[in-house]
Amino acid sequence: MSGGVDSSVTAFMLREQGYDVMGLFMRVGAEMPEAPTCETNSETPQRTHQGCCSASDAADARFVAGMLDIPFYVLNFKPDFDRLIDYFADEYAAGRTPNPCVQCNTWLKFGKLVDYADMLGCEFVATGHYARLDRTDGHTRLRRGIDRSKDQSYFLFGVRPEMLDRAMFPIGHLQKSEVRSEAARFNLPVHNKPDSVEICFVPDRDYARVVRERRPDAFRSGSIEDDEGNRLGTHEGVANFTIGQRRGLKVAAGKPMYVTRLDVVSNTVTLGERDALMHRSLVATDANFVSAMPKDAFRCQAQIRYQHDAADCTATARPDGELCITFDEAQSAITPGQAVVLYNDDEVIGGGWIDRTVESAPPTA
Repeated sequence: MSGGVDSSVTAFMLREQGYDVMGLFMRVGAEMPEAPTCETNSETPQRTHQGCCSASDAADARFVAGMLDIPFYVLNFKPDFDRLIDYFADEYAAGRTPNPCVQCNTWLKFGKLVDYADMLGCEFVATGHYARLDRTDGHTRLRRGIDRSKDQSYFLFGVRPEMLDRAMFPIGHLQKSEVRSEAARFNLPVHNKPDSVEICFVPDRDYARVVRERRPDAFRSGSIEDDEGNRLGTHEGVANFTIGQRRGLKVAAGKPMYVTRLDVVSNTVTLGERDALMHRSLVATDANFVSAMPKDAFRCQAQIRYQHDAADCTATARPDGELCITFDEAQSAITPGQAVVLYNDDEVIGGGWIDRTVESAPPTA
């Protein structure tokens, strides 16, 4: 229970369905600005809620648990969350763009939290994710949430199948507007609480600050060059950049330029025109399959970041955990460090972590 409307409605729905519910709040120890508690929310949200897991969120979660008359526990996840922030900083320092929300689900919500569920004798772990679990044929299949604008299945590809067997996503079949309507029906004071946005431990969106605090050596002056090796300017650290970035480059090239390559060995940032961002093939590592790993090349759709329309492709899974993916059409800004998630229509097949782009022949499967 995060103190937001989604997890609060989840708890109420489960209680209404007859489940014995316990509420758990993850205290992560990250320093974040306080959001207004539920008692101070206006009739219609006027701003977004930057971050989550603050003291006021804990108060809201405890208040809702009290309305339900269910046990409520605040769990200290700070040591585990430090690992998550270290991962975030390490990836940027390595010239990659991390996705901590995927790792949070894999390591914490459906990793560490399941351990607590076992300690409490709980059979399932339920969350307010906008995703669905299909168990109609005796197997657990992960599907997109009905509300495509809120769908969070992308962030769940790394959850192991045995953990998904114990998961529940009660609001995955609802639109966001329906969730708020349910919250009003339950008389929840958080029914109009704004959604959390951005990474919870970087509510000010200053990613470089977090990286600098953890990995100061990642900020060394270096060269900004074009794709022919011509020097365009200097930078103060590769960790300040991500593939596809256009703003904040501080160079005058006379035409729109984008970050196309980051080389931490030479400490060089390479810029190019938009066409230089287009690639048809990638290799991903540390693959996880929600269903059985296909033995041969297979057709599917691949989503290379959260705000991306999954595109038709051919994928091949290797025994060493690598995924080789070739798109029917070139995709823009395929970014090392981001997750690539494979779908069969609305069903999650699996995914991995983008390692590099490669030149490849057109798909034949």
